[in-house]
Amino acid sequence: MASSSILFPLLASVIFGLVFFAAPSSSSITCSDVIKDLRPCINYLRGGSGAAPPPSPCCAGASNLATSATTTADKQTACACLKNAATNINLNPDLAKALPSKCGISLSFQISPTVDCSK
Repeated sequence: MASSSILFPLLASVIFGLVFFAAPSSSSITCSDVIKDLRPCINYLRGGSGAAPPPSPCCAGASNLATSATTTADKQTACACLKNAATNINLNPDLAKALPSKCGISLSFQISPTVDCSK
């Protein structure tokens, strides 16, 4: 399990990087909102087996994100944040892609370092 002293600099670098790459400012969702919602998922997405379900705080955050990202700009911002986080935090790509369905929610994009957030 990664210590918070390692996770917080990684999250800070994700947020800093997205200041330059985020979707247009018409988005009401921010990268810090996305990170806050999905912070309870980090340990699961980095080291989970996929056999056990994600922790309930993780699914609650993912559900909150799904209901918060309603506009195209919101979805593009959330997508860019998650794409960058998936790369910088070295998440298990299979667990990340399966997270929405395992939590019983629907996202219009995949959580992946290779997803095209412009679509």
